[in-house]
Amino acid sequence: MLNHEPADRVFHALADANRRAIIERLTAGPAAVSELSRLLGVTLAATVQHLRVLEDSELVRSEKAGRVRTCQIDPVGLRRAEHWLHAQRTTWEHRLDRLGDILGEPDPTTFKEPTT
Repeated sequence: MLNHEPADRVFHALADANRRAIIERLTAGPAAVSELSRLLGVTLAATVQHLRVLEDSELVRSEKAGRVRTCQIDPVGLRRAEHWLHAQRTTWEHRLDRLGDILGEPDPTTFKEPTT
């Protein structure tokens, strides 16, 4: 199996609905962990665990000011996922184009009688 460790971490992080909800919320701008916890309807501890996964995959970054930890989108992880998806799409488009070419070619073993 191929090892795409950075991309694996991104897709693992995005596999969870709560983490996707965090990403969606953060696209509107930074948010405090307590706000994200309310949004998800889970404990602060559970929210922090989700945020750790998102930070490890470089999808989110956070900073602490006093007692408030604020999170925001980190585009590095999103670019990594986008790059991987683009490469897969390009590969499959080329394969399907080749298949279309093959299917569109006349079969040389088929002989048609001329009509008179």
